[in-house]
Amino acid sequence: MPMRKQNGVILAAAFFVAAGVLAGCQNTAGKGPGPAGPPEVAVAEMKPERVAIQTELPGRVSAYLVAEVRPQVSGIIQQRLFREGADVKAGDVLYQIDPATYQAAYDSAKAALARAEANITSIRFRAERYKELVEIKAVSRQEYDDATAALKQAEAEIAAGKAAVEAARINLGYTRVTAPIGGRIGKSSVTVGALVTANQPMSLATIQQIDPVYVDVTQSSAVLLQLQRAMASGALRRDSANRARVRLLLEDGTPYPLEGTLQFQDVTVDPTTGSFIVRAIFPNPKRVLLPGMFVRAVLEEGVNEQAILVPQQGVSRDPKGNPLALIVDAEGKVQQRVLTVVRTIKDKWLVSDGLAPGDRVIVEGVQKVRPGMTVRTVPYGEAKAQDGKAAAPAAAKPR
Repeated sequence: MPMRKQNGVILAAAFFVAAGVLAGCQNTAGKGPGPAGPPEVAVAEMKPERVAIQTELPGRVSAYLVAEVRPQVSGIIQQRLFREGADVKAGDVLYQIDPATYQAAYDSAKAALARAEANITSIRFRAERYKELVEIKAVSRQEYDDATAALKQAEAEIAAGKAAVEAARINLGYTRVTAPIGGRIGKSSVTVGALVTANQPMSLATIQQIDPVYVDVTQSSAVLLQLQRAMASGALRRDSANRARVRLLLEDGTPYPLEGTLQFQDVTVDPTTGSFIVRAIFPNPKRVLLPGMFVRAVLEEGVNEQAILVPQQGVSRDPKGNPLALIVDAEGKVQQRVLTVVRTIKDKWLVSDGLAPGDRVIVEGVQKVRPGMTVRTVPYGEAKAQDGKAAAPAAAKPR
């Protein structure tokens, strides 16, 4: 009997423990999870900033002056007197054409002129004597007229001889092909011994002046009107000659150290594409800019002292393409605003309408909120810093 009594006590105790555990589980299951709090979003407070307004235009470098060297007389090339790719000055001799025939023509023209000048002396004396004799009727009027006509013919022959000498001299000078402009000369298309002809279509070489250089940039005609209004209002930075200043970014993104000036008189709008070409002039003393190089011209339109900039991830678009932003009001509720954006400045939108200083724009967490909802806000910069700190230990944690 004692053993049976002990077993009964043990069974009774186990029953009461199981009943207690079951009751606890039922109470826990009945309570359920607590109510969720408002969603957390990261907001950026709008503050007026001082921003330099710039416009970037793609373009190409072109030479300031280009001259194609062609022969003006025919002949055989005797010498090439320049090094390809070198700098030449205006008037430097580039090629020497065989001058033998042109020297002979020049000498012949000079001899013909000397003969005409020698003949005119006796003809002039005869005409002067006949003038005196015709007055006393010692010679006939016909003889005097013949002497006068002979004098005029001799004078005309002298004038023609002088013109022939000058033409022969010019042709002889053309055998020395000179540089019409100063600049850098390219490769030669002919060699010594080649036959060239006067005014041939193929040039002997090309000279390009690349200090300064032109930068031709292309943009739509709407931007042209905007730039013209900026120049008329004085918003564009100008130099002492009232020309707009422009900077340059090279093909690899490196800023060009020297500033240029913008010119609008060379603008031509293409009716098929609606684009136009604006020409800027840049100094190029170190020959960094070469014809054909791709660059980006940066126009400084002015400074906005009260610019409102919104991070791009805080701006969305409706089905019609209108820019929208969600803000958090003073009561912590979400509101939707329709914005007017002007342009992008780095990773932000420049907003001209729709936001005011002090507005809190939702930058992170936009997908989990709707207008009218109550939210909990954290500053955008602090949210990024906290995410970075949380990610650092996780990255360092060993596997």
